[in-house]
Amino acid sequence: MKYLRSLIENLTCSCLQGSLDTEVRSIAYDSRKVEEGALFVCIRGAVVDGHTFAEEVVKKGARVLVVEEPVNVPSNVTVLQVSDTRYALALISCAWFGNPAKKMKTIGVTGTKGKTTTVYMVRSILENAGYKVGLIGTIETIIGDRHIPSENTTPESYLVQKYFSEMAEEGCDCVVMEVSSQALMLHRCSGVLFDFGIFTNIGEDHIGPNEHSSFEDYLECKKRLLSQCRIGIVNRDDEHFEEIVEGCTCRLETYGFSEKADLRATDEKLVTYPGYLGISYMVDGLLHFPVEIDIPGKFNIYNSLTAISICRHFKVSVEDIQAALKVAKVRGRAEMVKVSDAFTLMIDYAHNAMSLESLLSTLREYQPHRLVCLFGCGGNRSRARRFEMGEVSGKMADLTIITSDNPRDEDPQAIIDDIKTGISRTDGKYVEIIDRKEAIAYAIHHGEPGDIIVLAGKGHEDYQIIKGKKYPMDERVLIREILEEDREKA
Repeated sequence: MKYLRSLIENLTCSCLQGSLDTEVRSIAYDSRKVEEGALFVCIRGAVVDGHTFAEEVVKKGARVLVVEEPVNVPSNVTVLQVSDTRYALALISCAWFGNPAKKMKTIGVTGTKGKTTTVYMVRSILENAGYKVGLIGTIETIIGDRHIPSENTTPESYLVQKYFSEMAEEGCDCVVMEVSSQALMLHRCSGVLFDFGIFTNIGEDHIGPNEHSSFEDYLECKKRLLSQCRIGIVNRDDEHFEEIVEGCTCRLETYGFSEKADLRATDEKLVTYPGYLGISYMVDGLLHFPVEIDIPGKFNIYNSLTAISICRHFKVSVEDIQAALKVAKVRGRAEMVKVSDAFTLMIDYAHNAMSLESLLSTLREYQPHRLVCLFGCGGNRSRARRFEMGEVSGKMADLTIITSDNPRDEDPQAIIDDIKTGISRTDGKYVEIIDRKEAIAYAIHHGEPGDIIVLAGKGHEDYQIIKGKKYPMDERVLIREILEEDREKA
């Protein structure tokens, strides 16, 4: 239990009624979770406006309401008016949990792609060097031995602070987390001054009616991290580098292949043998040593360079960095699954044109007999993504297998038809199989010696959303089932 006055010390607000000395027993922003003595924050969502629940939550026992506009509630209820209730929730949550981020080193990673792989590489290096590391990301939140599946790349601000608090209690020295553009736009990390803010890259993605209105808006949201950290670490090779760093308030460091980068990769070489794709390179600039990673691709050089750039500040030894990067693996990111001695099968989360083009161009460098790309696109998302991904796969893959992803409320066939529109701009060959398991079976059964087959789009996800309902669907499970069915038929 805390007094309201102590929770709003850093918040600009007006007290419309009631007392700042009101006791607060809990914080809530979901009307269904309000308890006696709660402070309730009225959040305006895309579908529901928390202000409409003011009367209901008071009946449930809420004693403080934080609002953007006046509400009609009894005079014994304290009402605070702020300009942005999401920002208020973030600062109140920080105070409620005692500003736990200040008890650890905090590392925030933003960018269109590479966030997930980077945070796992950072965690791997730091833990290998003896640090205890908490993680918040697209796949999961890790607190000690607990692995909590994620619903969003970055949770709501109250959950972020709750997780930080639990990590501090668990004895974590530091926390590394993915920071999405939505999180920055919706103040999920407000109130936290990151020790390190990483900007991996930016591309034309997450632009649509339910995300960002334009590329400029998307970039502006991403850039906020560089004004919310002490040291910013940015990809020097990104074509928008100058725009990214314009106006940043942090101390700046860079990485990449460019001679202008503080930490550079040179002399990169592909490493390949049956069932294995990797890459090696030299680290130059601020540090100098060789690295080999068991994940293919130039973009993973960027990811590992980012991790090295961060861990340099933790005085991690070269030997620890090398050992940790050799074993760092991320579920659903260039994840190789053994199905044959003749060809390579890989699961990857590439779910937009930028990441798919990067992945396919990387795999093409390994000179496969054929490059086969299986993917679908999500429903209730920008149709432009479908055209773009179809065109990329049509140009870069020898065969595209078009299937279903998360159709949500849309007709799967309509989504496939949009993808075909993109492929029609190329000479690429394709087949269409709506059922994803059947599509994967087709890819496996038609695999040829030397092929690289990519199952793109789902990555770590273990579900499929159809007509508002979430169904279990893990590609690893589907592959096992297909192989077992094949053995039974043999």
